[in-house]
Amino acid sequence: MADNTNSYRLQGLSCTNCAAKFEKNIRDIDTVEDVQLNFGAAKITVQGEATIEQLEEAGAFDRIKVFPERQRVTEQKEVFWKKTENIAALISLFLIIIGYITHFQLGEAHPLTIGTFLAAIFVGGLSLFKIGLINLTKLQFDMKTLMTIAVIGAVIIGEWAEGAVVVFLFAVSEALESYSIDKARKSIKSLMDIAPNRAIIKRGSETIEIDVEDVVIGDLMLIKPGQKIAMDGEVIKGWSSINQAAITGESIPVQKNQGDEVFAGTLNEEGSLEVRVTKYAEDTTIAKIIHLVEEAQAEKAPSQQFVDKFAHYYTPAIMLVALFVAIIPPLFFGGVWSEWVYSGLAVLVVGCPCALVISTPVAIVTAIGNAARNGVLIKGGIHLEETGRLEVIAFDKTGTLTEGKPEVTDIIPFAGTGDEEILGISRAIEEFSQHPLASAIIRKAKQDSVETYTADDFQSITGKGATAVINSTDYYIGSPNLFEEMFEIPIDLKEKIKTIQIQGKTVMLLGTKQEVKGLIAVADQIRKGSQSIIQKLHKLGIKKTVMLTGDNQTVGNAIGKKLGLSETKAELLPQDKLTSIKALSEQSGNVAMVGDGVNDAPALAAATTGIAMGGAGTDAAIETADIALIADDLEKLPYTIALSRKTLAIIKQNISFSLALKVAALLLVIPGWLTLWLAIFADMGATIIVVLNSLRLMKTKYSA
Repeated sequence: MADNTNSYRLQGLSCTNCAAKFEKNIRDIDTVEDVQLNFGAAKITVQGEATIEQLEEAGAFDRIKVFPERQRVTEQKEVFWKKTENIAALISLFLIIIGYITHFQLGEAHPLTIGTFLAAIFVGGLSLFKIGLINLTKLQFDMKTLMTIAVIGAVIIGEWAEGAVVVFLFAVSEALESYSIDKARKSIKSLMDIAPNRAIIKRGSETIEIDVEDVVIGDLMLIKPGQKIAMDGEVIKGWSSINQAAITGESIPVQKNQGDEVFAGTLNEEGSLEVRVTKYAEDTTIAKIIHLVEEAQAEKAPSQQFVDKFAHYYTPAIMLVALFVAIIPPLFFGGVWSEWVYSGLAVLVVGCPCALVISTPVAIVTAIGNAARNGVLIKGGIHLEETGRLEVIAFDKTGTLTEGKPEVTDIIPFAGTGDEEILGISRAIEEFSQHPLASAIIRKAKQDSVETYTADDFQSITGKGATAVINSTDYYIGSPNLFEEMFEIPIDLKEKIKTIQIQGKTVMLLGTKQEVKGLIAVADQIRKGSQSIIQKLHKLGIKKTVMLTGDNQTVGNAIGKKLGLSETKAELLPQDKLTSIKALSEQSGNVAMVGDGVNDAPALAAATTGIAMGGAGTDAAIETADIALIADDLEKLPYTIALSRKTLAIIKQNISFSLALKVAALLLVIPGWLTLWLAIFADMGATIIVVLNSLRLMKTKYSA
């Protein structure tokens, strides 16, 4: 991105039409090269030269205020009934009531009746007419233009009362829509307020409190009990329990000691900590989450793209229908002009696509914000919708369904070797390996304080094991398959291996090219709650759950059976996992892959939805996956599926309801029952119901 690109936060951005107009006005500034407006996050990115004054001038029609992205802005809490436009609406309502009283007392055509209704129209609709008339001169047909035409038409044909009621109901609709959108945006605003904007830093013998933007990597940050942590860093002194709920959604505080990582926005509950800062303010985990959530809210979901395209053709079509309703019956069928012009105006009002246009983005913004607060990062509306359609979920085994910290359970020596020799030689080779099973052997060797051997010429044998030279002998360690390729394993050893594997343990053999020297059995503990999570997924409508593991088939089957999985695919190399995901996609359509975001990157990328475990502090997990479970917590998966399915259902309800209501209202034209006030009431009602229905997603809770 170019150096002259700046992002700004917005206040007062009230509707999607206003956002589109604001974006167009900025684009018209000569020095602006490009502009991207994020309605959900109330944020704009401008490429080129533009001052804040120029941007605010571009949004003056909607009184939009512009602030630099990093500036912390305390939004002025304005009481709903004290807003200028709402006061005008209340005065308009009062005048309408007076108008109806004079209508019944003095008659419909009395100057006082007409004057009162005209005053109600002027007071309640002044801001509407200002924008509507300007749009009309530019032939820009948004909702305010259509409303302006409808009200002016009503006045011309003498429908004073109807015009006044339309103005009032439109003002109410605008106020409620603005209120609802603000409520939906609170999810991202609450995230932005999580981390403190100042930190206590120790530099030499001096302790100072400075803005987080002025903190540099390597600074020592002091955190007292009860304080929020301002920056990501590493504990170098002290011990405490940290409440990470704001970042990961974990309800139980996590113990932190020297060497542990801490995140900005989390709460220090007990002890005092000294933390070395490891990331700048803009690179902290919470800053990345906020940035990705905002990007996700800006990205249009497939249903939103459909609605936008539909609305592009729908609005001109409605205007033509309104014109035909107004002129064809009087011209060709002897209809009364005033009656049919009135019906045409009603069609114009009821045809406004406001509810339809807003049906999807409000639901997407609300759902993504809710997920982020619960420790689930969904990187776009498209991933939210695709997750809602999932039928198959594939899991990596190690670190996903299991704890990922295997322990050595059995050591069986052969050929005159001893336990300690087997463990010592194995450790020497595995010191060079990054595999989780290697770490289990190293931990066990350290616990037992076995003799240390020196290994040379280490080589990894992908998916099978490793080899190295120890005391001038080539040793191999790995799966039984590795040794089967070198010589025939004795039948009694094969049976022993099978017996151990049936218990759900992984068998590793140590030996040379001629014989097996020993057997090491390792077991990875199944994650607490994994079984109930699989059950929840099946109840939510997931038809098939599959485990993909590099472990042998017997061990895989033992764990798969214990967890209640539909299928287990074992002895897979990384490329085999990718092939399995592609095969599952061809068989079942939408497939999710759940893994750690690093080793499973190809499979995560190939799946319809890639879900990474443990995104907190793991850049690879956040960057590669479509969805990141910020805590290393599989319990968040059923919540994510449930939220996605509910979002999909609400979007379908919103689109169906807004279209059905339009059709029903338009059909009322035939018997002549569609009045102007009924038209605006139908349009307003549809918009409010769609927004309130979307806000139900805020109530979707994570429950462990």
